[in-house]
Amino acid sequence: MSKTRVLTGITTSGTPHLGNYVGAIRPAIAASRGPEVESFYFLADYHSLIKAQDPARTQRSTLEIAAAWLACGLDPQRVWFYRQSDIPEIPELTWLLTCVAGKGILNRAHAYKAAVDKNRVEGEDDDAGITAGLFMYPVLMAADILIFNAQRVPVGRDQIQHIEMARDFGQRFNHVYGGEYFVLPEAVVDEQVATLPGLDGRKMSKSYGNTIPLFAPRAELKKLIAGIVTDSRAPGEPKPTEGSAVFQLYQAFASREEAAAFARAFAAGIGWGEAKQALFERIDAELAPLREQYEALMARPGAIEDILREGAARLREAYARPAIARLREAVGLRDLSRIRVAAAAERPRKAGEAPTFKQYRDADGKFYFKLVQGERVLLQSIGFDSPRDAGQRLAALKQGEVGDAASDFMLGEGVTTDEVNAALAAFVADQLGKVTAG
Repeated sequence: MSKTRVLTGITTSGTPHLGNYVGAIRPAIAASRGPEVESFYFLADYHSLIKAQDPARTQRSTLEIAAAWLACGLDPQRVWFYRQSDIPEIPELTWLLTCVAGKGILNRAHAYKAAVDKNRVEGEDDDAGITAGLFMYPVLMAADILIFNAQRVPVGRDQIQHIEMARDFGQRFNHVYGGEYFVLPEAVVDEQVATLPGLDGRKMSKSYGNTIPLFAPRAELKKLIAGIVTDSRAPGEPKPTEGSAVFQLYQAFASREEAAAFARAFAAGIGWGEAKQALFERIDAELAPLREQYEALMARPGAIEDILREGAARLREAYARPAIARLREAVGLRDLSRIRVAAAAERPRKAGEAPTFKQYRDADGKFYFKLVQGERVLLQSIGFDSPRDAGQRLAALKQGEVGDAASDFMLGEGVTTDEVNAALAAFVADQLGKVTAG
């Protein structure tokens, strides 16, 4: 049985903290060891450029994040571990998807809408300060996923919409080019994902400035933990575990038995200083060997660079290059020497193959029609806003009235005007024949 492909994007901004470790890094690495999955982990450095425009910080963050995941046990020989910018097929696919992605769908992306809403509240132009990068973020994310036909993508609830968009773009491409080029991914949301409180009791977050760096030196870690906000209960007074940042942090690093013993100590009135010391010792016991690995990796950035480049090279050879070659073929970016010299009008036709019109409504909400003969598209209309407009234009064509050929349709690949006129004449004659026969 083939393995399930699971793809995880890793944001390359800021320094990893305990919340990142407990909520994302630790569970993701544990999941990567399952024999039934093929895991893809990538550093999303292209995505980081949407907000971060400090080159030195971008480089440093990429190094820190890569070192953190490796130090925590990610095995680059067991999983695909790579940097997004080392896979040039990803931005190429981004463009191919851009050419089928509906702008109306992108208009509804949460991040873009939030930025527009903020501008409106402040009395600014809708798009003031909004880059095309922010607007096109969902297409790049779709390319990250679809280039490797990932089946499952672990995300938070705020990212579900992006997975739905990736499905839409992939499905649209499959429809336009008539093949199963992309597997449609599924979002995986872990409702049990752990969230840690920060130094002030709120959710640990860089935006709140309340984080504990994952690999803070031992002395700094102890000092930060000593500064966690607690209540005024004195030693000897029972203390509730619910709502206690000290207890929640301890629980995230302890076994069930250790957490139960700590809860009993709270009920017995453990002093806050003693509780924080126990918390420090428990966290440091888990992180000390990882910190040592991290510091060794950070001292050898060239080794990390080699790991990322080697991972990308293997991945491109195995998946990315074959995938983009197939997609280039699909859209017509082909070797010109393979074009048959014979004129299109001289191509043999299958017996009984008659020109016919097909009408449809596409994902952009507009109405289209095309003239086909067998599998060959002879004429493709533009999108009409109403079915009536499309129907009227189609009715005229069915009577053989071409009109202004450049205004509302285009010829198919390799098709000449004479061919279209001949096909229209054949269609009219065929319809007349059916009427006469009836």
